[in-house]
Amino acid sequence: MPDGDQLIGYGMAGVTFGQFSPACQARISISRDGTALVRSAATDIGTGTRTIATQLAAELLGLRLDQVQVEIGDSDLPPAPPSGGSGLATSLGGAIHNAAGNLLQAFLDLAAGDEQSPLRGSQRADITVTDGRIHLIDDPPAGETYRDILARHGLDGLVVDGAADPQPAQSATAPAGAFAAVFAEVRIDADLGVLRLAGLVSVIDAGRALNQKTARSQITGGAVMGIGMTLLEETVFDPGTGRIANATFGDYLVPVNADVPDIDVVFVGEPDTFSPIGAKGLGEIGTVGVSAAIANAVYHATGRRIRSLPITLDKLL
Repeated sequence: MPDGDQLIGYGMAGVTFGQFSPACQARISISRDGTALVRSAATDIGTGTRTIATQLAAELLGLRLDQVQVEIGDSDLPPAPPSGGSGLATSLGGAIHNAAGNLLQAFLDLAAGDEQSPLRGSQRADITVTDGRIHLIDDPPAGETYRDILARHGLDGLVVDGAADPQPAQSATAPAGAFAAVFAEVRIDADLGVLRLAGLVSVIDAGRALNQKTARSQITGGAVMGIGMTLLEETVFDPGTGRIANATFGDYLVPVNADVPDIDVVFVGEPDTFSPIGAKGLGEIGTVGVSAAIANAVYHATGRRIRSLPITLDKLL
């Protein structure tokens, strides 16, 4: 669509990306002071692993965030998969979910034969947790804190392990990766062929977003990666020597602020029924689809179907 000397184009792409969620283990302990420690050999490469592990454990155990400590990144800890394949959050989250359930059962086992406990004879389905206290769902005053149970039995704490192996055979529901729709607006100088990305919207269905802030940041970062791949980044080889001709950031172009428009991220959908924590993988889905949406917008603006990246000036003239 012409607008003066500018050609305006709109494009979209519908995408999905499967997740690789290997087996994972986690260990959770609650000490005499009522605080919890979550341990696993998982890693945090800037994607917020510590944050979501803390949030999940606090939610599942009925504790404040400041009552949960997370220890990760050590191979001496219970084994966990690496960060990658959009799968660590679901693997680790599942292990924490299992460990938290095992820990609550361990406390119920202590109370089962304790005549002093208001939880005596209670089953797992009968109780919930709030403010560091296990209590009956139908009778909230009937309950006691972790500290009370440990103190009465002369224990310094309880430690349990949990594991998750997110394989299809363990569920009647087939696993599905995250889905997304990406929308792009481009403006192209009709005379010079200069392409500017004017706007980008990513609509994401990845089940439950465990942390809206870190999830949005991850999708935004993935979109910037996609912009670089689509419009700027290219490895150039010297045909005579085979050496990389643009091996420094002085020559290899990556997106800077001027190349990145406003990026809007919208989360849709419902918690995933396959995962006990309701989350799907939220990693690569932020990048895939960006190139296709921009290329479709270029086609809308110019009528040229470009099928190789990056989309550079020479391909538009």
